Amino acid sequence: MGNKLYVGNLSYRTGEDSLRSYFSSFGTVASAKIVFDRDSGNSKGFGFVEMGSEAEANAAIEGSNGKEFEGRQIRVNMAMDKPRRDRPSGGGYNNW
Repeated sequence: MGNKLYVGNLSYRTGEDSLRSYFSSFGTVASAKIVFDRDSGNSKGFGFVEMGSEAEANAAIEGSNGKEFEGRQIRVNMAMDKPRRDRPSGGGYNNW
């Protein structure tokens, strides 16, 4: 499977340090990243946590999915490994 987790329904005030700290109770956290809107700079309310092993990732899912974290009931599951696509910045003229 893997060891990268999707964490959804995060508070918009949640920071990467608090996310890392929360998941460290389940094992080694290799990385913790909150996704931000590139235009506004605001959190999108989800992020990714990479655990040290698959066993730790499974423990994190079991121990945190549906639990309250910083006032929100978070959703935690294995992240899908899809390559990130570069998208145009939007707007502008369409040449039909």
